[in-house]
Amino acid sequence: MIPAAMVSLSGFLLLVLHMPAAGYGLMVLALVTSAIIDRPLFRDLLLIAFGLTVMSLVPITTDISPQHMGVMGAAMILAVGVPYAVSRFAYRDHAVTFPVRTGEPWTRTEKWYLPAVVVIGYALLPVYMLNTGVYTNWPASDEPAEVARLFLGTNGLGIWDELFFICTAFALLRRHLPMAQANVLQAVLFTSFLWELGFHAWAPLFIFPFALLQAFIFTRTRSLSYIICVHLLFDFVLFLVLIHAHNRAWIDIFIY
Repeated sequence: MIPAAMVSLSGFLLLVLHMPAAGYGLMVLALVTSAIIDRPLFRDLLLIAFGLTVMSLVPITTDISPQHMGVMGAAMILAVGVPYAVSRFAYRDHAVTFPVRTGEPWTRTEKWYLPAVVVIGYALLPVYMLNTGVYTNWPASDEPAEVARLFLGTNGLGIWDELFFICTAFALLRRHLPMAQANVLQAVLFTSFLWELGFHAWAPLFIFPFALLQAFIFTRTRSLSYIICVHLLFDFVLFLVLIHAHNRAWIDIFIY
């Protein structure tokens, strides 16, 4: 538990507190400790640490310029792709997987949860984004190309969140820790990343429970496609709120 918690805390130090010396130092200490006490744990924490390190070396911002999206996108691909490749081809344990087609139909509860996510987003996000002014952490998008890149960016980040924090970090932690402990540690990383991205003020009060719930749903359904649908529905409301926040006459459908 302790080395895994240290890796999670290192993400908080790097992404929220911007303390690279403390963050990387704690990460190294966690890896050294795990290598001494539990070799399999070390191998899995190394994959999580690699992804965190890659993301910490690029600016995590909402800049939607093609140049920044290319740099951040490349880092995101490495952060997910390398752990997957190492798990599959070097470790040969297939611990990191992306189960899109499970062969299981969605239950009635799962189907009803999808529109509920839209309703929750509609009730929550305008109040949060507009009353706190946090929407200014995202650039104004007035031109069609900018709107398209904002849409691509919000959706791309939403998909990556599930690939890294749930299918990679949570899945690897779950091999060594009970569900509750692994879930809390991945939620700390999930929330820290979104804080760095621009979700400030009281966003952790809903992002942290959302991260916990996503991992719980994934554990129950084993369906990446389902949790991505949940995330992208929420992010679609976010996209609409951001457009409205910067251009109040556009998409004027919110109450806040």
